[in-house]
Amino acid sequence: MKHLILGTAGHIDHGKSALVRALTGIDPDRLEEEKKRGITIDLGFAHLDLGGDLRVGFVDVPGHERFVKNMLAGVGGIDLVLLVVAADESIKPQTREHFDICRLLGIQKGIVVITKCDLADRDMIDLVRLEIQDLTRGSFLADAPIIAASAKTGEGLDDIKRELRRLGQEIVERPLRLPFRLPIDRAVVMKGFGTVVTGTLIAGAIRKEDEVEIFPLGRRARVRGIQVHNAPAEIAVAGQRTALNLAGIESGEIERGMVLTAPGLFHATTQLDCTLNLLPSARPLRNRARVHFHSGTAETIAEVALLDTKELRPGTRGYAQLRLAKPGLYLPGDRFIIRQFSPVVTIGGGMVLDNQPARHRLSDPAVAQFLSVMEKGSEEERLEALVRGAGEATIAMLTARTGRTETDLAELGRALQAKKHLLLLDQPPSVLIHADHFQYLADEVVKQLEGFHRTNPLMSGISKEDLRGKVRDTHKRTPSSVVFNAVLRQLETERKIDISGETVRLAGREIALSPEEAAARTQIVQAFESAGLAVPAASDVLAGLKIDRARAEKILQMLLKEKVLVKVAEDLIFHSSALGRLREILMRQKTKSSRINVGIFKELTGLSRKYAIPLLEYLDRERVTRREGDERIIL
Repeated sequence: MKHLILGTAGHIDHGKSALVRALTGIDPDRLEEEKKRGITIDLGFAHLDLGGDLRVGFVDVPGHERFVKNMLAGVGGIDLVLLVVAADESIKPQTREHFDICRLLGIQKGIVVITKCDLADRDMIDLVRLEIQDLTRGSFLADAPIIAASAKTGEGLDDIKRELRRLGQEIVERPLRLPFRLPIDRAVVMKGFGTVVTGTLIAGAIRKEDEVEIFPLGRRARVRGIQVHNAPAEIAVAGQRTALNLAGIESGEIERGMVLTAPGLFHATTQLDCTLNLLPSARPLRNRARVHFHSGTAETIAEVALLDTKELRPGTRGYAQLRLAKPGLYLPGDRFIIRQFSPVVTIGGGMVLDNQPARHRLSDPAVAQFLSVMEKGSEEERLEALVRGAGEATIAMLTARTGRTETDLAELGRALQAKKHLLLLDQPPSVLIHADHFQYLADEVVKQLEGFHRTNPLMSGISKEDLRGKVRDTHKRTPSSVVFNAVLRQLETERKIDISGETVRLAGREIALSPEEAAARTQIVQAFESAGLAVPAASDVLAGLKIDRARAEKILQMLLKEKVLVKVAEDLIFHSSALGRLREILMRQKTKSSRINVGIFKELTGLSRKYAIPLLEYLDRERVTRREGDERIIL
C-alpha cells in the first residue's frame, strides 16, 4: 500500500478541521480547549483510505498566528498540501503566511479548496477563485485544481477525493532503503503502556523490538509496540503517521523536536551550511542576525552567518551557515523555515547542504564552490566533493554526513573508483579517499624517506609507525593506518620503496659504511659475540670505538634492527648466537627435567643474578619458558 501525508494550510476559522472531519469521519481536534473554543490550537491527525492501495494521513494544523510554530511542527513532513480559503472571507494574512511556508519547504503538489461555499453565492466564489489564482501564480499551486466545497452540505468532497487519488499516483513514495527517521511531535504517558511518542515517519522503516536512538539526547530505547493510524502494527514505513511505545526511557525526558533513528549512525549538530531564500515581504537580513529556526518538528534560535554577502536583500537567496542554540539531528536535503526574531513573522527558509561544516570566512570561493556542488550536483558529484573535502572518509562518517546507507555509499564509491576519482580501501570497503589525495600522500611518503635517508645514512630504514607519524595530509593531519598502509602497498607495487617487516626504505637503498664505520661495526659485533652471556655494558663498548658517539649509536641500532644483536633489558644487549646457545642449553636440560629455578639456571649458565633474572624474563617473553611461582617450565 502507498502511504502519503497531507497537511492542511490556511487562515484561522476557514474550515480546515471541519473539512478533514467531513472527508475522513475523524475529528482532528483532540484537545478539550479546541472543542470549547472551536479553533485548532495544536496538531490534529486523521486518515483516509482512497482505494487502489492508497492511504492518506492528514495533519491538521492551527491557523491562528499565535500557533504558527505548532503549524510548522506538522507541515515539515508532508507530501502534499490542502490550502483552504473560506468563501466568505477569501485570502487572509495566515493564508499568505502558510502558503509562503509551503513554498519555502519545497512542497510540490497540492489542492486549493474554497470552503464554506454554503455561506457565499457563486459570484463571491468566482471572485475568491480569481484571488487564489493571483496568489498562486508562478508557484507549485499555479495549475492546481481549485475545488469549491462545503463540509456542511458535502459539496465538492467527492471531487477532492478524486483529485487526491490522482495526485497520489503522481507523488513518489518516500525512500524505504534509507535509515529510518521519526521527528517527534508528541510524547505522552499512556496507562498500561508507558512512554508513547508520535510523529510522521519521513524515511525508512521501523519494526517492533528495534532499538532506537533519541536525538539529541543520545539515549537508546526499545520499540515495545507500534500503532499506525490507531491500529496495532508490526512495522511502520515512511509516509505513515506512527505511534511508538518505547521501553527504557521516561516520557518526561522526551519533547517535541527530538528525532528517533537507528542507533549509532548519526551525530547531533549545532552548525548547518544551507541555501537561504528570503521572502520579498521580509526586511533585509544582516549577517549574524538571530532568527527562530524550524525544521521537522524542532524549533530553536539560530544565528545566521551569511557566506557570500554582508546583507541578504528581500526576494533574494544565498548561502549561509546557521549556528543553532540547541543541537539537533539534521541531514542534507532537510528543509527549514526561519522567522524574524521580533516581531515573530516568517521571513524565509531553505535547505540543509552540509550538517557537519567547519566555520567559514566570508566570501570564500572554495566554500561557495563546494556548496554549489552540494546543492546542484549529482549523487556521485556530492560524494566526491565530501571525500575531497575530508581527504579520507570512513563509510560510517559519510553515512552521518549524507543519511545514505553503507550499501548505497559503497555502490557510489565503486562507480567513482571506476572513473579513477576515488579509491575504496579495506575489505569490506570502510574508507574512501580521493585519488588526488592518495597521490599527494604517496609523494609525501617518498619525500619523507628521502629526508630520512639523508639524515640517517647508517640506518637501513624507518619503522612504518615512525614514518606515518612524519607524513601529513593536505589538512595537516596524520593519515589513518588503513590509508597509510594502502599507500605503502601501492609504492611497493610501483617499486619505489622496499618493505622488510616493519621497516620501510627507498627502493634499492643500501647502507654504505665508510672504512672506519665498517671497522666499528666489526668491533661491536666481536665485543658482544666474544662475551657470550656475560656481556659488557653497551656504553663501554661504544666508548672504545674510534668514531664519534652519534655514529656509533646508529651502528648499534642498525645491528639491533638486523637482529645481529638483541636487547634483552634496557642495559643488556646480547649477540644472537649467544642466545641461540642458551636455548640449546635449556633444551638439553629439558631431557633431564622441564622445571628449573633461578639457582639451577645460574648453575647451567655460570651467570650471576645480574644476568640471570633479565635473561629468564626474556625467555618468558619469547615463550621458551613459562613462570610458575619461583620456578620456570621449559616449553
